Amino acid sequence: MREITYSEAVREAMEQEMRKNDDVFILGEDIGVYGGAFGVTRGMIEEFGPERVRNTPISESGISGAAVGSALTGMRPIVELQFSDFITIAMDQMVNQAAKLRYMYGGKATVPMVLRTPSGSGTGAAAQHSQSLEAWVAHVPGLKVVQPSTAYDAKGLLKAAMDDDNPVVFYEHKVLYKTKSDVPEDQYSIPLGKADIKREGTDVTIVATAVMVHRALEAAEELEKEGISVEVVDPRTIVPLDEETIVKSVSKTGRVVVAHEAVKRGGVGGEIASMIAESDAFDYLDAPIQRLGALPVPVPYNPDLEKASVPQVPDIVKSVKKTLNKA
Repeated sequence: MREITYSEAVREAMEQEMRKNDDVFILGEDIGVYGGAFGVTRGMIEEFGPERVRNTPISESGISGAAVGSALTGMRPIVELQFSDFITIAMDQMVNQAAKLRYMYGGKATVPMVLRTPSGSGTGAAAQHSQSLEAWVAHVPGLKVVQPSTAYDAKGLLKAAMDDDNPVVFYEHKVLYKTKSDVPEDQYSIPLGKADIKREGTDVTIVATAVMVHRALEAAEELEKEGISVEVVDPRTIVPLDEETIVKSVSKTGRVVVAHEAVKRGGVGGEIASMIAESDAFDYLDAPIQRLGALPVPVPYNPDLEKASVPQVPDIVKSVKKTLNKA
């Protein structure tokens, strides 16, 4: 076991799979010599060559369409989009082709592709390069949606995504690329649809995704000083969602805050809240479910406004105290 960054973990997962399986290749803008917009594919073209690390024109529709077509014919492509906002250009291929074809062909065709893309705010990339649109994708039957929060999770979940015979959208938060955690050198897989309890507690559950997991853990540290015990649950995958782990945690604590960086309106937090309300956990709730999400505004460029537009640690602390009637 050694400590590596989130971006190194993603690269290592791809390298190990490409060494093992000649059908795996990567395609995207500037992923070759340049190494990708965030340096994740740096050095890969030197090992695997331009046929397997394929620079593409600036056409997200073309990139994703090529991936769908190659997946249908037996390849296992990995698409890298420079920013997750650009998935809007690829939505026809992902929503109307990748997500549907296995079903429409009665299982005789599969679309084993992974679309990797950096998401979220916190880098001053402004309104067109800082969105969190995972709820759009999660709404589409046939697409799996992954949001790893640590380097360890990123490597294991990407391995599972690459092994899956269905299209997977793999969100990598930009702020997390430089964060580190212990990651095994050997290949390993984390099943899609299995949540992780990042911190155990007894008073309130926080269900948090991506960068919000780290903020939830920081909030839990602060709240512990006041005698409040917080359990932090990281779903890790939005589709499929590990309902069992979430329900079990909420049933134990009796209170829950759901936190994500995406706009609160129409976000996956509402889906998680509804699932809890419809489950056996409802009978154990001692307070209303609290939801935290971004304001319904484009992400500002100004760093102070950018920070103010999405939930921060004090916001989580406030929500926890509210559900405990201590606000």
